[in-house]
Amino acid sequence: LELEQCGWPSVLFSFDRRIENLSLSQLGPMLFSATALVSGLNVGPRAGTITMQTKTVTPLPASVKPGVVTGEALWDLLQHAKENKYAIPAVNVVSSCSISSCLEAAAKYGGPMIVQFSRGGGQFIAGKTADNADDAACIAGSVAGALHVRQVAELYGVPVILHTDHCQRSWLPWFDGLMDANEKYFKANGEPLFSSHMLDLSEEPLEENVGTCKEYLQRMAKCNILLEMELGVTGGEEDGVDNTDIDSSRLYTQPEEVWEVYQQLSSVPNGRFTVAAAFGNVHGVYAPGNVDLQPQILHNTQKYISEKLGDGDPKPTCFVFHGGSGSSREDIRYAIEAGTIKMNIDTDTQWAFWDGVREYEAKYHDYLQGQIGNPEGETKPNKKYYDPRMALRSGEEAMAKRLCEAAEDLNCIDVLNWSK
Repeated sequence: LELEQCGWPSVLFSFDRRIENLSLSQLGPMLFSATALVSGLNVGPRAGTITMQTKTVTPLPASVKPGVVTGEALWDLLQHAKENKYAIPAVNVVSSCSISSCLEAAAKYGGPMIVQFSRGGGQFIAGKTADNADDAACIAGSVAGALHVRQVAELYGVPVILHTDHCQRSWLPWFDGLMDANEKYFKANGEPLFSSHMLDLSEEPLEENVGTCKEYLQRMAKCNILLEMELGVTGGEEDGVDNTDIDSSRLYTQPEEVWEVYQQLSSVPNGRFTVAAAFGNVHGVYAPGNVDLQPQILHNTQKYISEKLGDGDPKPTCFVFHGGSGSSREDIRYAIEAGTIKMNIDTDTQWAFWDGVREYEAKYHDYLQGQIGNPEGETKPNKKYYDPRMALRSGEEAMAKRLCEAAEDLNCIDVLNWSK
């Protein structure tokens, strides 16, 4: 009853959708824990049920064109997302196949796409046996992937953001190598190779995290690159970043921390940034009840910063949602209401790609046991079945389908109202 009066009946059901089957003795501790959580985080009531019906999308800014967007065009696109209450899916890619899946999906759902590279993904593109001294392979593979996207993105008729994922302090040589590539590309083409990069120093003290981010943003701003920084910690494990045993209190960011970031990074001339503020996010997919998202934290933070600025902007910050795989549509859309403009999806797309390959093998199993001989005859050739493109294409199609479903969750369907 206390939770219901606070406007938080959904908290109970986020613990376990089967709560009605629990005994009173089991329910009591959960009620106590949930009440303490709401009180301790000061998240406040959720403002009603979030619904995002079909609506008129404002025209895209004239700066936004098909292909890779950077600089002012990138910022214009993110503001368009925030104003029209949609978020852009961001997908870690590891090959031309996963890149193609992303672009195919974006063309189908009619919205932008963020193609992003992790450090490990970059190394995989370069080849696992390539010399990786000083992160050479990680850098070369990420750059090669970005150049590939630049060659093909415009063919799909959608805006594409080129981004890199988590970079902790020990991985800064990779980040520095990418910045060298950006500056070289900027000198030759008047824009950076990548649209944006992420620094994840969230495990460090706030002062060190913000200080290093500000130092790098000063360099990035000179060639119009946006910085994504992280506050709090995203739980779980993903691509070399393992926070499975992290203290749960660090999964929730406080408004004062985001305000400190906002002040420091806003002071950088031409500096553009987004904030991956933790609100219970966890990488990976888990059984219901194991992840407790509190997107109300983002709403409270926007209100806090807006009041500090006093300029009438109700959503001064662009938020990023990490650990999006497995999240409910309700939580996703409530986060979007708070100014979330990007959501990372990795685990679900990895499974979708594999599931497509698995289904192909199951369907054509009897044609994939040898080069010659199948149910149609002992001398029948199987080349058209074991051609790698066949199974990989099945993976691409399954991944693209899953991304179209994600775009629906993100309210990112048919948002490309191009300026005339």
